[in-house]
Amino acid sequence: MAEWMAQLARMRVPLGFVAGVVVLALARPTPMSLAVGTAVALAGEACRLWAAGHLEKSREVTRSGPYRWCRHPLYVGSSVMGIGVSIAARSAIAAALTIVYMAVSFHAAMTTEEAFLRQQFGSQYEEYCRGLAAIPDRRFSWSRALRNREYRALAGIAAVFAILVLKTVILPPL
Repeated sequence: MAEWMAQLARMRVPLGFVAGVVVLALARPTPMSLAVGTAVALAGEACRLWAAGHLEKSREVTRSGPYRWCRHPLYVGSSVMGIGVSIAARSAIAAALTIVYMAVSFHAAMTTEEAFLRQQFGSQYEEYCRGLAAIPDRRFSWSRALRNREYRALAGIAAVFAILVLKTVILPPL
């Protein structure tokens, strides 16, 4: 794996903040775009929360919950959240920026994480990728979700939508 990809993966959160500021600056939300975008973003956060409540990061190849169907449910959830923000923002440029940011940074992160999992867990991860690994009977855990700091994603999306609501009230759409 190229070093630039690993560096991009490490920079995805700071780059996300920069992209987020630009998206918020470009946003022209309406009450309807906010309502629809909020519903979509909450669905994405629900997916992330479900995944975080099953993930034992760096300790195992997680196969329970959404990981039984998808290798990267946190990124799926984040992508759905990004789509929700794009809908709420009601800006084609903001949506394009969001899509480019997610495509580039999430690809780098997933590639980096998969390389780590292959190195750390070897054949166990390969079996999981091929759908051959047994699925453990493990339930969702709130404490696991907290340990995985999912509250940060929830706080972030709440802050974004609070700004979009304020923007709707203070600067009515054109």
